[in-house]
Parts: sequence; structure tokens; C-alpha cells
Amino acid sequence: MIVRVKFMKRLFIVALVFVFWATITEATPAARKKTTPFGKPAATRQAKKPQEPYKAYIVVEANTGKVIEGENVDAKRPPASITKLMVACIVMEKLATGAVKLTDQIIVSKNASKIGGSQVYLKEGETFTLEELMKAMMIHSANDAAYAISEHVAGSIDDMVRLMNDKAKMLGMNNTEYHSVHGLPPAKGEKEDLTSCNDLAILAREVLKYPKIIEWSGTKTDTFRNGTFVLSNTNKLLTKFPGTDGLKTGYYHETGFNIVATAKKGELRFIAVVMGGPSGKIRDDVAMEKLKKAFSQYKILNIVKKGEVIDKDVFLVDGKYRKIKGVADKDFLYPMFVDKKGDIKKEILLPEKIKGEIREKQKLGEIVIKLDDQIIGKVDIVSPMYVPNANLFTRFIRRLGLNI
Repeated sequence: MIVRVKFMKRLFIVALVFVFWATITEATPAARKKTTPFGKPAATRQAKKPQEPYKAYIVVEANTGKVIEGENVDAKRPPASITKLMVACIVMEKLATGAVKLTDQIIVSKNASKIGGSQVYLKEGETFTLEELMKAMMIHSANDAAYAISEHVAGSIDDMVRLMNDKAKMLGMNNTEYHSVHGLPPAKGEKEDLTSCNDLAILAREVLKYPKIIEWSGTKTDTFRNGTFVLSNTNKLLTKFPGTDGLKTGYYHETGFNIVATAKKGELRFIAVVMGGPSGKIRDDVAMEKLKKAFSQYKILNIVKKGEVIDKDVFLVDGKYRKIKGVADKDFLYPMFVDKKGDIKKEILLPEKIKGEIREKQKLGEIVIKLDDQIIGKVDIVSPMYVPNANLFTRFIRRLGLNI
């Protein structure tokens, strides 16, 4: 009986609380709209905004530089470790001139051994070849390797940064400024590296001239320090997207996830640059989506073939031979939208006659290629052979108007 009384009292109290709450909410409809049945303000339960998949991107056809699509392509953003692409560019130029060799022995400095972030844990006094350190930098994105390389190639970090900025200016990378050789976040009082999607596409086209860059940046795994350290490529598109064979990724918290990726199928190669992704997966997904779209929508046309004979005679006033047909100096490939209706036209520009001897590969004229009346390229027409001057008697007879 006592238990039953206690139960009834509790039930009565609960009923009073419920009536009191219902009375208050009924009396204040404005308050009722702003609260949930649990008394929690509705504003605090707003849906979370979806993350932006990128801050900027661009897709470019590698051979011609034709921009396929893009967004915020000139926005300045920190490239993070993609900075190392310019270091690689400087190294390849030095190799081409013979200023350095891949077999050069590089002694690790104290400063190089202290660089943090992604690294191969170089120790002061250790010795590695330039090629070993280039692999560490391009495959594993090793900051200490980039530092050691720069000291060797340029003499100092300041001199390497100067070379990097000079090269950027020469290439027309107008939104780019370098302050480091590795792309790490700047320390207090330092300036951050800045570039843009468009500038990185320009740089990618430049470094693609060097097959070694593709060899290194397309390597999924390798080893370092006599096989005791595994180099793992930071570019996961190498295994995710068929045809991908380079180039570089970059990340730190303030700038997000960046990538410069290139893929080739047949004669068609595209470069995709994505900057400011919220995660590595989202960044990679965007790059793959853009590359897949580009390959599906474009085909490559061989408009002019190297060595192609131009069916138009050039008369040689003084030559041993009376006339000559020129040939195209190089191939001209162009990406065409598969549904494009416009016609490509070739205009042959050649003089009627040329005086003097003709050297092999001497320019005679040019082919102007147009699409919808817009010039999209030019190819030199050159002589396929050496044509010496005719003897004096022959030239004299020709002056008289006799055709010999």
C-alpha cells in the first residue's frame, strides 16, 4: 500500500511538469518555433556544410598547352612540396649543360641533416650520388634531399632560390615566387612559396621535356641507403588512374592537398593540377575525374607529319638543281574535341624562288595551321638536302633566260 502511494505521487509530479512545459510553449509560440521537443535550440542542429573539393584546378593538353578547363587558375596559393618540381627543373638544366653529373658525390651538410617533414633522415657527413638524392626527392618527396641537392647544384640555398625565381620568370610563371627549396610551411618571419594552377601547368610542360623526370616521378617504390630505406611515392594516382606516370604532390595544413598529375594514352597527354583539396583522397578523386573527362572528350590529330613532302616547287636561282620541294620540319599534333565541327586548314607559305646555295634543313617557308580561322600552330618547311650553287656557265645561261 505504501509503495502504491509513492508511485502515485511520482506520477502526479511528472504530470504537473508536463502540463507546465506545455503551458509555457503554448503561451510563447515564437519560443516553440525555436526549440525542439527536447528543449534544444534548433539553430544548433544545422546541417554541416559540405567541404569544397578544391580551391583551384586546371587541365592542360601537354603538347600544345591548350587549356581544356579550369577554375581560379591564376589564384596564388602555396604549392607545398610541389616546389621541388622547380628544383628538379634546375637540376635537369645543369645536367644538360654538363655543369653537374648524376654520378656527382654529395656530402650532406649540417643544415641539410636538420630539415624536417618528409625526409630520408640524412646525417651530416653522409655521401650520396646526385641521382640517389634526386630519387629520394622525386619519389619520396624528401625535404632533406632537396636541401642537399640545392646546396650542391647552386652552391647555396639562397642561390638556388634565385635560380628558381629566374627560371619561373623566364617561363612566364607570373604568379610564382619561391622562398624555399622544399615547400615547407614558412617559419616566423619567413615568406611562403606561392604559385598558381596555371603556373604549375607551365612548369609541368617544361619538366616533361626531360625523360628522367618521368622515370623518377613515375616510380611507385624504390630503395635508398643501400636498400635499407623504402622510398614510397606520394602520388597515389600512379596506381589509381591508368596512364599516370608523374609528377608531384604537396601538402601542409594551411594550403591543403595539392597535386600536379600527368597521364598519357597513345599520343595524347594531359596535365591536371588541383590545389587546396580538403583531403588526399578528395584531391586525387578530382584529378582523376578531370583526366578521365579530358581523355573521353578529346582525340589527338596528327595534322602535319615530320618529313612530309610539300607539293609546291621552289625555284633555285643559283642552285645546281633548278627547283626543290621542301619537307615539314616536325610533327604537329593537336587535341580536338570529338564533337568539334570546325575544319582544320593548312596554309603553305613559300617564296617562288631563292638565291644562293641551299643548306640541308635550311628554312624555306612555313605551314600555318588554322582552326575556325584561328592560327593554332606553325611548322617550318625546310630543305631535305644540300643544294650547292651551279657552276658559273650554268648560272650565266640562266641569266640569259635559258632554262637549264
